[in-house]
Amino acid sequence: MTKKLSKQALSVFEQIRMTDEKGNEYWSARQLAKVLEYTDFRNFSSVIAKAKEACQNSGQPVDNHIVEFNDMVPIGSGAKREVDNLKLSRYACYLIVQNADPNKEVVALGQTYFAVQTRLQEIRQMEEYNSLSTEDERRLFLRNEVAKHNIHLAAAAKEAGVIEPVDYAVFQNHGYMGLYGGLDAKAIHRKKGLKKSQQILDHMGSTELAANLFRATQTEEKLRREEIKGRQQANQTHFEVGKKVRKTIEELGGEMPESLPTADSIKKIEKARMIYDK
Repeated sequence: MTKKLSKQALSVFEQIRMTDEKGNEYWSARQLAKVLEYTDFRNFSSVIAKAKEACQNSGQPVDNHIVEFNDMVPIGSGAKREVDNLKLSRYACYLIVQNADPNKEVVALGQTYFAVQTRLQEIRQMEEYNSLSTEDERRLFLRNEVAKHNIHLAAAAKEAGVIEPVDYAVFQNHGYMGLYGGLDAKAIHRKKGLKKSQQILDHMGSTELAANLFRATQTEEKLRREEIKGRQQANQTHFEVGKKVRKTIEELGGEMPESLPTADSIKKIEKARMIYDK
């Protein structure tokens, strides 16, 4: 029953997505409010206000993501009346679900959907990524992105109280266990047929790297946004985010990361690239 509800809820967010005359996608604030089970739009307005503040704090122009417009809504007997509404970008929806009532299952599903989809959109919009034509090029790009964001994740974890290297290793294992269905780093090594000295990230294809990139970026944001404190809480946060990304992969019909093929070492690609560039 939960799985059926999850699929329905995730599809609803896509079903209410609209496109304007210029081909830009957007979501109606009033429609999104109904999906997120806000019966009174005034209560939802306070969530939108928090999203606007978060948008400003992130350095994004609010007007690029939240636009006022007049909408016509049915009131019965074929009649309609004009109401104030808002056009929301995907990023605005992401900020809204992050500030909505977390006790609602549909809000939790929305957080997963918009977090992953927003990150996918960011990658697709990167001019550099769009110019990549081979799997090797995509792997190099995403591996560098993961490395960069792992630095940010480590900093956020340190602020939360994960200080010692051994504690950070435990923290990282929690993220892997959430994303890989309970497998920690050692178990992933065994599953992938890797030696102890081989880095897991160096033997991932682009699909698996993307999943781990989502895990890292979303965990960092959640640690900072919710001001998580304490090693245990940080570990649990990393696990939950990994689990949410895994659930989204499942809902979209993707292959679980532990079942994806082991790729050749990315260091071979880097070495070949260096020789080619000389």
